[in-house]
Amino acid sequence: QSFLLVLDPRFSDIELREEEGIPTEEFLESCYAIVPVLDKLGPTVFAPVKMDFVGNIKKINQKFITNKEEFDTLQKIVLHEVNAGVAQVRNSATEALLWLKRGLKFLKGFLTEVKNGEKNIQTAL
Repeated sequence: QSFLLVLDPRFSDIELREEEGIPTEEFLESCYAIVPVLDKLGPTVFAPVKMDFVGNIKKINQKFITNKEEFDTLQKIVLHEVNAGVAQVRNSATEALLWLKRGLKFLKGFLTEVKNGEKNIQTAL
């Protein structure tokens, strides 16, 4: 489990912007840093999780790169999509962010089980 210590950049290093929220680029970099961890955890078991995770990161990044200055925080992306009426459209950055958050929460729960001594991957999942 020592490979978890070398994650860089870390979510905890992201500095929230008072009024604007979570910086998009730093958030995406932290998400990308998790991808190799999924391979280490089990390339077969975590293949669907990894595919979903990477797909959602890419959807958010695709929105971000269309206008890095306007979409410099996740909140600005979501507000833009809400105002444009596309936040609930399939493959929107907002939908991708929702699923990415769920994936991160799932991963955190799994790693907590492992950290607490669960040896059986299926049970931890």
